[in-house]
Amino acid sequence: MTETEIWTKWESQVVNGVFPLRRFLGRSNHSVVFLTECRARNLPNAAIKIIPADPARAESQLSRWALAASLSHPHLIRVLEAGRCKLGGHPFLFVVTEYAEQNLAQILPHRALTSAEVREMLTPALDALAFLHGQNLVQGQLKPPNFLVVNDQLKLASDTIRAAGEAGGIDRAGDMQVLGATIVEALTQNRPALEGPVDAPLPATLSLGLADAVLRCLSPEPGNRPTVSELRALIDPAPEAPPTPVAAPQAPPAAARVPMADGPAQPAPVPPPAETRAPRPAPDASAATRAAPPAARRPASMPYSRWLVPGAAVGLVLLALWAGGRVLRGHPDSTRPIAQPMALQQTPAPAAAPSSATAQSAASPVVHEEIPAVSRGARGSIHGQIKVAVHITVDRAGNVIAENLEMHGSSKYFARLATDAARKWKFVAADSAAPREWLLQFEFSRDGVTGHALPRVKP
Repeated sequence: MTETEIWTKWESQVVNGVFPLRRFLGRSNHSVVFLTECRARNLPNAAIKIIPADPARAESQLSRWALAASLSHPHLIRVLEAGRCKLGGHPFLFVVTEYAEQNLAQILPHRALTSAEVREMLTPALDALAFLHGQNLVQGQLKPPNFLVVNDQLKLASDTIRAAGEAGGIDRAGDMQVLGATIVEALTQNRPALEGPVDAPLPATLSLGLADAVLRCLSPEPGNRPTVSELRALIDPAPEAPPTPVAAPQAPPAAARVPMADGPAQPAPVPPPAETRAPRPAPDASAATRAAPPAARRPASMPYSRWLVPGAAVGLVLLALWAGGRVLRGHPDSTRPIAQPMALQQTPAPAAAPSSATAQSAASPVVHEEIPAVSRGARGSIHGQIKVAVHITVDRAGNVIAENLEMHGSSKYFARLATDAARKWKFVAADSAAPREWLLQFEFSRDGVTGHALPRVKP
């Protein structure tokens, strides 16, 4: 029996009568993670991490999670609840957090990030880190699995947060050293050693100032490492003041040049005469940066799904708060043809208006169709079509009571989206009390997603 089979035996158990273990997501050397739900917060999807309850460390661990739960920052994963439980007669600790669909650890085995992507990643990460360091706290494990994406927003894992230097642990300079190693790994796909001489070749596309700061992060001397504010100044430098406009020599009156407030000098038309304005002084960029909330300092477009959601290359994304990502591969039956659909979710073919009797008999048995929501970045990674089929069982009231993935195409990521959507379909009530079976067929493409329902006839 494989480790996955061992852990999946826990599925369907309920932690403390509140958190059902819906699906095994992954594990590390000391923890296991399941998909769950948090009804108290009205969250249909959450993640629950379970670790053995070490009597010597249990209380300190619960205190750390309680501390993390009290924090609020747009770029930190929310900690929802934590406590003790028993599973299989053994004591455990658990922490329930926001569910993250993606993480950095899953893209790096396939490609390195560009310098621009690293800058995009660091902008919100450094905002969160500045928030923690300002309260004498550290993230503690700034590694690729802990750079997570929730609804296309980058967040840092929170379950590792603790007081800086607690019990001889990592301090703020230690956070910066691990962050430097992660930057190098993101750019080169190789994680540098944190001991010994600094040897980390960086891409030539990285600015000299930022490259120097990254290498300083790796310095064995904590005092030589940059602070969060120093590194952030290199990621998002203050804009330079506009140059003083200089009149063109021997310019004719018709093309007299007028100094503009927001840029270099521009020619001013004669009719009507241009109104000369005095140049505005350059704003205090550092003050504006401090005053703006973290979201305001984020670049206009943060396409994390572009580099963290490779649909066909990296599928089902584990919540990697505590474990490395799992890369998914295609399925041998991904090209199996799908039968003619019974009901088309998008752009149905026009048909002549039937009589009332015919319309009643031909009415769709589907009351509600749930179509997976896929970000534009994820759709952009699709080549051709990805077809997923989910076999569902419907009760007399028309609710889905069971689902089974029959074909997951070339991506388990999209297969998971289809399975989650299948649970939310609703059918018309039936006269017979016997459960009914349907096959839901989903097609993912760059243009969008469609879903169809076919009745499953038993042989």
